[in-house]
Amino acid sequence: MTLRVQILKDKFNQSLGLPFKELLPESAIKLALSEVKIKYKKRLFDPFITLWAFLSQVLDNDKTCHNAVSKIIAHLADSDVEIPSSDTSAYCQARARLPEKLLEKLFNYSAQKLEDKVTQEYLWCGRNILVIDGSTVSMPDTVENQKEYPQPSTQKDGCGFPIAKIGVIFSLVTGAATALCIDILNTHDIKLARRLYSFLKPNDVLLGDRAFCAYADMVTITKLGCDAIFRKHQSRTTTMRKGKIVGDCDKLVTWHKPKSCPKGLNKDEFDALPSSITVREIYYYIVIPGFRTQQVSLITTILDKSSYSTLEIVGLYGKRWDVELDLRHLKTTLGMDVLRCKSPSMVRKEIYVYLLAYNLLRSLMWSAGTTYTTPPLRLSLQGTRHHLINFIPKLSAASDQRRFRLYHTLLKVIAHKPVPDRPARNEPRVRKRRPKAYPLMTKPRHELRKQLQTA
Repeated sequence: MTLRVQILKDKFNQSLGLPFKELLPESAIKLALSEVKIKYKKRLFDPFITLWAFLSQVLDNDKTCHNAVSKIIAHLADSDVEIPSSDTSAYCQARARLPEKLLEKLFNYSAQKLEDKVTQEYLWCGRNILVIDGSTVSMPDTVENQKEYPQPSTQKDGCGFPIAKIGVIFSLVTGAATALCIDILNTHDIKLARRLYSFLKPNDVLLGDRAFCAYADMVTITKLGCDAIFRKHQSRTTTMRKGKIVGDCDKLVTWHKPKSCPKGLNKDEFDALPSSITVREIYYYIVIPGFRTQQVSLITTILDKSSYSTLEIVGLYGKRWDVELDLRHLKTTLGMDVLRCKSPSMVRKEIYVYLLAYNLLRSLMWSAGTTYTTPPLRLSLQGTRHHLINFIPKLSAASDQRRFRLYHTLLKVIAHKPVPDRPARNEPRVRKRRPKAYPLMTKPRHELRKQLQTA
């Protein structure tokens, strides 16, 4: 067993460990294991092998456990050791033994290591920019999942799927996910955001849409030594009759503390809020054909117009759309939109592994872009995933010297074809391919079967 484990560790370190050696070295995994105080036996699926197999599973198009176990067998096929069973039971049990806290620590570690690579030249006015947004993920319709992450109340029992709400903070520079929280579907985005503010660091700037533009949140972010740029909430009216004008379409206004405690705040938090705050309001018009929004009002805690001009802030907020692309990469490109695990604990682990794999791909894109002088965000995440999957067998089989040459070749092909820059591109929101003409499920499947039997 020990020989098989060592062979597998070597194989995975050669194929997956080399591309990700800077972001997720074996030493980091060992440190995280010691911090969560996990003890494990010397078996085939120890935490190292299970983690690498789990990562390769979410990176692949075929995300079945059978495919993951098949990869394990293939790695051992050319060695003189006993080949394990193709049954997935041992691997599934090993995934269940991985502590959720371990995967959370590894995700946070990967985010921090990638952030540490960012140099001054990539910052906006010398400041790190983060973008926040919320989304949803679906999961198998099991009793456990329904209990913890109920389906939408508008759907009949047995006709829908459990859905979890996630809040994610992304780095605008690297595109990596830096913070995550998970809750039930009817959780408001701002409630998720308040659990993520602790991940902000002094001097960070947080971008967000109108859902996050609240009095208490502006106060909280400034107390952390950070600044916010949010689109103004639709419940607040815009008028030029109030405030101090500091430029064209740019003014300083005073916001007063709400008269009653808003939902999501307790009385102590509400009482601690100051009676008023000064914010900067910038409004402008969009005249690009195809854009739904024509007038935008921004609220920011950045008050210094001499250091941060109106156009710089407007241009920065225009990049907020990148968070939508990052979520699309996670949910559509990598396939996190529909999860596969059948228990809430495993669902959360699966989400953390997806974000860890996403950050590892972003690290490859960053290395390729900075090595071959191509903007990392202009590289294709899907192309990076394809190249990595195709290079893994070669990396695993190569000698040490050739392996490093292959790694640099991998970086070169990733950077070879950047995505075209298409500013203000717009497409009509229509579908050409028609869906199958099956009716939607309106009753549980067992009731429908009874109808067929009695018909």
